[in-house]
Amino acid sequence: MEPGLLLPPADVMDPVGVATTAEELGYDSVWMPELWGSDAFVQLGVLARETEEVGLGTAIANVFSRSPAVVAMAAATVDRFADGRMTLGTGVSTPKAVEDLHGMEYDRPVRRAHETIAIAKRYLSTSDEPVSYDGELFEVADFDPLEVDVPIYHAALGPANRRVVARLADGWIPHNVPFPDLDDAFAEIEETARAADRDPAEITVAPYVPAAVSEENPDAARDAIRGHVAYYVGSGEGYRRAVAQRFPDAAATVADHWRDGDRDAATEAVTDEMVDALGVAGSPSAAREQLERLQAGLVDLPIVTVPAQAAGDLALETIRALAPE
Repeated sequence: MEPGLLLPPADVMDPVGVATTAEELGYDSVWMPELWGSDAFVQLGVLARETEEVGLGTAIANVFSRSPAVVAMAAATVDRFADGRMTLGTGVSTPKAVEDLHGMEYDRPVRRAHETIAIAKRYLSTSDEPVSYDGELFEVADFDPLEVDVPIYHAALGPANRRVVARLADGWIPHNVPFPDLDDAFAEIEETARAADRDPAEITVAPYVPAAVSEENPDAARDAIRGHVAYYVGSGEGYRRAVAQRFPDAAATVADHWRDGDRDAATEAVTDEMVDALGVAGSPSAAREQLERLQAGLVDLPIVTVPAQAAGDLALETIRALAPE
């Protein structure tokens, strides 16, 4: 697969303009994030009409703020407008977002992900049988499938959540798993998938690839990745644990500075080794080489992610530099 591109939030750059540019440049797919301020599915509905061939996906829709049926309806609606180009990307988000933004209890996130994906898969099918599901969190019955074929990718960091990918998902979206650790992390998905009579080779590996490129100032591009890594390690415990598997001391230092409110010190604590293991950055040629090495290994679909720290001209240079040739 050619690389995909994570679109910027509307308050950073115009996602429609970026998406149409990405399609012209040959990106495989464009992916709409969602946290606060803009609805991912509504924006993808607009993109369905503004683009012709590029794939569309959510990266990610959290499994707390919508019921499984609403998630399925939203994905099916976009898919119909897009003539079959939709991929549903799901994730468990964070306690901060779920509790403080949505006012919901961050309870049993992995189980909720499992049941949401299981139910959504049944709704997003062409089966003739009405959907029924009797789970620990959800019970649904007697509604017909939506007669679409929408793949579901799941963003999973920890082992239990990766087993959800193995049992149910069509793809895996790891974020902030150091690239050298992807093989070991996927090994557990392979083992669980085989135990569930699934072929792990059919699970698409589609990691976020934080990227920043500058011909004139490659150090500034690398610093943009430092700021991105510092934000996630400092503000999300799951992300900190993922990074700490390879960089335990550095991740702890970054998180400590972040909690103390010293964002600059947190960013400076992100080492060169962390930048190389968690993103592609620097000059255009260096970044392209890093991306090609990823694609030569386990990664099927790198989702190029330009961090907010690289917004503006640096973002456009990055998107063009890493576009498929």
